Amino acid sequence: MTTSYRNALKAGVLYLLLSILWIQLSQQLLSSFFDEPEQLVRWQIVRGYLWVSVSAVLIFLIHARYQRFAQAAREQQSADAGDDRERLRQAAAVFDCTREGVLVTNREGLIVHVNRAFVAITGYQEAEVLGQRPNLFKSGRHPAEFYQKVYQALEASGEWSGEIWNRRKSGEIYPQWQTIRAIRDDHGQLSHYVAVFSDISAIKNSQQELSQLAHYDPLTGLPNRLLFSDRAAQALASAQVHKRGCALLLIDLDHFKIINDSLGHNIGDQLLKAVGERLQGLFGTGISLARLGGDEFAVLAENCPQVVQAAALAQRVIEGLREPFQLDGHQLFINASIGISLFPSDALNAEQLLRNADSALFKAKSAGREGYALYTEELTAHAQHRVEMAGELRRALEQGELRVYYQPVHALRGSRLVGVEALVRWEHPQRGLVSPGEFIPIAERTGLIAEIDAWVMEQSCRQMCQWQQEGLALSFIAVNVSSRLFARRELYQQVAKVLDETGLDPALLELEVTESAVMDDPEVALEQLHRLRELGVSLAIDDFGTGYSSLLRLKRLPVQKLKIDQGFVAGLPWDEDDAAIVRVVIALAQSMGMQVHAEGIEQQEQARFLLEQGCDLGQGYWFGRPVPAPRLDWQHSPAIA
Repeated sequence: MTTSYRNALKAGVLYLLLSILWIQLSQQLLSSFFDEPEQLVRWQIVRGYLWVSVSAVLIFLIHARYQRFAQAAREQQSADAGDDRERLRQAAAVFDCTREGVLVTNREGLIVHVNRAFVAITGYQEAEVLGQRPNLFKSGRHPAEFYQKVYQALEASGEWSGEIWNRRKSGEIYPQWQTIRAIRDDHGQLSHYVAVFSDISAIKNSQQELSQLAHYDPLTGLPNRLLFSDRAAQALASAQVHKRGCALLLIDLDHFKIINDSLGHNIGDQLLKAVGERLQGLFGTGISLARLGGDEFAVLAENCPQVVQAAALAQRVIEGLREPFQLDGHQLFINASIGISLFPSDALNAEQLLRNADSALFKAKSAGREGYALYTEELTAHAQHRVEMAGELRRALEQGELRVYYQPVHALRGSRLVGVEALVRWEHPQRGLVSPGEFIPIAERTGLIAEIDAWVMEQSCRQMCQWQQEGLALSFIAVNVSSRLFARRELYQQVAKVLDETGLDPALLELEVTESAVMDDPEVALEQLHRLRELGVSLAIDDFGTGYSSLLRLKRLPVQKLKIDQGFVAGLPWDEDDAAIVRVVIALAQSMGMQVHAEGIEQQEQARFLLEQGCDLGQGYWFGRPVPAPRLDWQHSPAIA
């Protein structure tokens, strides 16, 4: 029985009880007041009309109230229906416009509805999938156990989320992130399944690209240092278990910077890529190749217990790179230096093996390049010494431990002092005076040489100004400019600033640039030298004959002096080859209107030979050793003839 019927029955019973009560009470009252039958009948009729009137009023009031409630209910029902329709419209819009694919099946698993995103992602039209089962999209990548776990999760909790691979209409297999939910009706009975999914192919590709960037060199496609170190660690662990030996080869391309600077970074990158491809072609299984950075490659041979095998592998690399590379119309030749470290004899972990190979590589480069060197304990001690020396040298620069010494330069004709060359020395607080041959190479390797040269230039200019004020007649003070400092674009501003702050006449400052620094990048060097000449300073080519000068380029350089390297002076006048080279250099300089300055003169016979050949200037221990400014002997003029 419905609520409305129960309410109506209650009202009827209540009305019946009230009517009986009214009749009984009113009859007793009338009987007590009226004795005559006519009066009693008349009031009984009045009583009946009165009850009918009261009942009519009650029925009217009840009906009016019912109508108000019914009207309000209808209005509420209409409003609720409108809200429901609006919510349905909103839900339909969300369903149709969401970028996630939506698939609805009935409880039998047949597809009853899909949205537009489903069509866009899968390539299937709605008509093609309605009435079909979702296994239409199976990729075949998941075993049956995978789908069993999905159904078990739906039965247990009514929901499952996870990554799943499905197939598009085109046949392409792609990854989805999918959520499936079971829908139940008011009675708790299963009615539908709803699956919401998104295509995560782009995310997967991004993850793969990030992994590729994190572990592989983007230029050559080879493993980078991170991945190589990881593989090396795994290989060494395996080798230790199986009692095998391994070899690590560190490969550095010789003079790659010249190619990179002269032909551009594009050609340099192409060359690195071609080198990587050629190296890959040289090796078989059991050998890992990586590019560690710049022009440095690494090779790990996992079954290479003997030094002879490692050396043969290094020789194969050297010979394999000798063939020219054809790149954009350029025929390029590149050589390599290789450092070799062996496991377990040299190191027991990948990090130490790499460090040892780096030490061996430094030895190979020091020995003249295009070769290989093996690691030894002495090399590690040497490398440690270099690191400690670099730290101490930086401290020396900061704490004022460096000194400027001056070596006299004499005019050979007349044997008189005409200038000095400024040379840096290191006065160590514990070790005393450190040899330049010990710390200058380290300064060049660490880049400190540029700061040292700049400091020497400033100190020398101040000293020259002091000598000028004291009335000492010097034609020039020569300051070395390292290749590091010469390569800096701000060298011009640096020299101009020193001249301005010290007040030195630019004509008294001579800058010496090594031949190799000039020939590394001739066009940039030409521009740099012309700018320095604009300041009014003199320019000299130092260590002439030790590099690879082009006479065509040499004649374009705005230099006033050639300095003959002491290596050619040492054998004079007895060594015929040295004598011939010196004659040619002097003749060349004179024909080009340059002065000739010979270094390393230690004997009278050397000075006499140079004078006879027309050499202008000379310096060396025979004239005087480098000394602090107060100890210069201004009167010493040894007789040459």
